[in-house]
Amino acid sequence: MDRGSSKHSPRVDEQMSQEVSGLVQGPGAGGSRVDEFRVPEPAGEDQPEPTTAPAGDLRSGTPQGMTSEDVEARSRLGRFISMNALPGDRAALLADAQANEAPDDVVAALERLPESTRYQTVSEVWAALGHPNETTRW
Repeated sequence: MDRGSSKHSPRVDEQMSQEVSGLVQGPGAGGSRVDEFRVPEPAGEDQPEPTTAPAGDLRSGTPQGMTSEDVEARSRLGRFISMNALPGDRAALLADAQANEAPDDVVAALERLPESTRYQTVSEVWAALGHPNETTRW
């Protein structure tokens, strides 16, 4: 004998389960972030962009040989080069960065790389662009 809900129909049961799926499954699978009201609004025209270091230096633990600005710039470069592109040459890095919608300054920097060299890491790409890497690791 089938015992169903005596309060509502199976269609209403399905609708109710969809309403709480974001809470049950988390943000990756159905999402509590899918709702438009959960996406943060960008800063206004006359307002500064939010920063992680409003009072100055980004972090106190910057590696030796780099400034916090260098670390942030290398990290920004790394956001547009996926792990699938490494190891890779200039053409692979450019194609990957463009597929990841890299800004024009990042694409222009990658275009300056020599054609024949294969890069294993973002740090190698960063050094080939003439920027300093850390001199020692932790």
